[in-house]
Amino acid sequence: MTNQELASGHELDALLRFTLTSQYHATLSMLRSAIEQCPNEIWPTAEGGVPFWRVAYHTLYYTHLYLQVDESCFTPWEHHQTGLQDLDDIPGPQHLLKILELPHRPPQTGVPYSRSELLVYWDACDAMVNDAIKALDLMSPDTGFSWHFPSRPKIEQHLVNIRHIQHHTARLSGRLHDEVGISVDWVGTSRRRKA
Repeated sequence: MTNQELASGHELDALLRFTLTSQYHATLSMLRSAIEQCPNEIWPTAEGGVPFWRVAYHTLYYTHLYLQVDESCFTPWEHHQTGLQDLDDIPGPQHLLKILELPHRPPQTGVPYSRSELLVYWDACDAMVNDAIKALDLMSPDTGFSWHFPSRPKIEQHLVNIRHIQHHTARLSGRLHDEVGISVDWVGTSRRRKA
């Protein structure tokens, strides 16, 4: 490899890491805004059978999970309630349940999370981003998650994770707009919100 090729490779690596980090923070910032702006009367109410708070928790849970190097590195949030990470109350495939429902997890209580609890979890997830992207093996041909595109590149898993956050943030933002006329501002780059 020539010095120019090495320099180009390092520049591309740095650009990809900067872009992923920036977009994670931007999309998480929009999610935080939706959580913060949700009126108390909407927080526990369901749309399509799923309360606002639970969509927010689901989004943070899977953000946290897929920021890990692989499934063996994942430790649930200290306040995790088993099963509340899913939106449909239908148990996942047995192999997934064995991996994700570890014995150290507390039993499912179904107690709704408060806004302040989810903002603490949001802070923890947002704080993971920089180190997760620094540790990312951009060339890995495997996601590290046996149930979720195991044979796809690791970088694609992160793009899917960002899209997942965006999808649910749009869902929550749409509810706020339609039900009470609140708009969640667009964040295009790494402009980070103050906690």
